[in-house]
Amino acid sequence: MKSRVVDGVEVQRGSGNVYADLGLPDADRLKIKTGLVIEIRKAMRRLGLTQQAAAKRMGITQPKVSDMMRGDFTNLSERKLMDCLNRLGYDIEIRVKPGADPVGHLMIAIACGTRAADQMSRISWRNSSTSSKLR
Repeated sequence: MKSRVVDGVEVQRGSGNVYADLGLPDADRLKIKTGLVIEIRKAMRRLGLTQQAAAKRMGITQPKVSDMMRGDFTNLSERKLMDCLNRLGYDIEIRVKPGADPVGHLMIAIACGTRAADQMSRISWRNSSTSSKLR
């Protein structure tokens, strides 16, 4: 990472994945799970759901919802988080297509607002044969 000094403080530009910057294992999975949990939180707020009501609707326990809201989602798989979003009224679309590069890319695209086709927030990473690196 490049670093520079700003007002006497050394600053480094992040990679775009705080988990990778901190050297955590499975940083790519954590970034994807974080994106899904953020959308679950938004959906709960939009629908005015309590943790108990959200838990019932998502098919998980209230303590798991509480953990999720506090940032502990290690006990939930990406698949389960997608299932939770489905149960909150979200469509999940997985698209597979030939890539232009020798090594393909994995991406989660989250539609924002009412003009979903026009407003996409993207989290992407490069997949390699031994590990994934977010970019």
